[in-house]
Amino acid sequence: MAGDRAASWQSIRDTIMLRIRDRTYPPGAFIPNEADIAAEFGCARATVNRALRDLAEEGFLDRRRKAGTRVIEAPQRKATLEIPQIRREVEARGQVYGYRLLARETGPAPGELRARLKLPEAEATLYVESLHLADGAAHMFERRWVVLRTVPGIAAADLAVVSPNEWLVREAPYTHGGMEVHAEPAGLAVATALDCAPADPVLVMERQTWLHEAPITYTREHFAQSYRLCLGL
Repeated sequence: MAGDRAASWQSIRDTIMLRIRDRTYPPGAFIPNEADIAAEFGCARATVNRALRDLAEEGFLDRRRKAGTRVIEAPQRKATLEIPQIRREVEARGQVYGYRLLARETGPAPGELRARLKLPEAEATLYVESLHLADGAAHMFERRWVVLRTVPGIAAADLAVVSPNEWLVREAPYTHGGMEVHAEPAGLAVATALDCAPADPVLVMERQTWLHEAPITYTREHFAQSYRLCLGL
């Protein structure tokens, strides 16, 4: 590439992030040097430096002068809140964690969700319903949509063994997201899963995550009435 066709630092950043996600650059491995990346994308080394600096600031790369740039083995995302792993949350309370996959299907997302994630009408998503247990009792009922274009690897994941919550936290790095928490009547499906009355209020946590401009997932987590949300300051 040359002139006005040279890659931007944002496009280089996104391409390198995709290579980290698909293990072209596996955890702990060195990535090519700035000169080689600049030659590949037909841009100045300063452009590559800006892209790598951004990924380092986000916690995905470790840059050392004269030692090269390495993919961090356990990325530490700089976010206001970490995405909780339900298993760890339950076990931290001294309870036995359990998990059940209730439903799994592939197809377009509902219209409201497509608008939220800016998805085309025919965009393929993986829809999953699952139930998380604590000491054998219902702890949280989850509805989740995953954008397969952004996270194709989840299509082959055995979600009867590992929950989408755990799989995505481990396998799908994100750059930003949003979360909303509110209470609402359980409704019939949630009440059946959580063993409560449909009119009973339950805590609902809505969350969506993105990899730069690419949507990853949207989830609605419905918690049993005994649940307490605790946040550290």
